[in-house]
Amino acid sequence: MTSPISDVLKNSGAMPVSTPARKTGGELGKDDFMKLLVAQLRFQDPSSPSDPSAFMAQTAQFTMLEKLTNLADAQQQLVAAQLQFGASNLIGKTVSYVDADGAEKTGVVSAATFTGSNPTVKVGNTDVPLSSVKEVRSSTAG
Repeated sequence: MTSPISDVLKNSGAMPVSTPARKTGGELGKDDFMKLLVAQLRFQDPSSPSDPSAFMAQTAQFTMLEKLTNLADAQQQLVAAQLQFGASNLIGKTVSYVDADGAEKTGVVSAATFTGSNPTVKVGNTDVPLSSVKEVRSSTAG
C-alpha cells in the first residue's frame, strides 16, 4: 500500500519508483526527510506559500537529524577504538574465558586482532572474542 506522500515523491521524480520510502525497521532517514522537504517546496501553491516559520522548523529538524546521525557514528567509532585499546592491553596477561563449548579455560594472550565489531585475542591457538573474557590476571609471578 502506498501513501499519498510516496505517490507525490514518485510522480515528482524526487524519489525513484524502485526505491523504498522507508529504511529497514520503518524509520525515515535523513535522505528521506530531504526528499520530502524538496517535494513540499516543489509542489506548494505559489499563490498560498507555506508558512516560513514551519519551513524553518523543518530545516531545523533536518539539521538536528543530521547532527544526531553524525554523533551516533562518532560514538560507534569511539566504542570500537576503546575495545581495540582494551584488547591490545591484554597482550601478555593471563585471561580466563568461556570457549564455544561452554568450558572455562585459561591462558596467556599473545596477540589481539581487530576485525569486525568485536576484537579477538589469541590465547594459545584459539581466537577468543573479547566479550568472552571473564577474568584478567598479571602473568608475572610475584
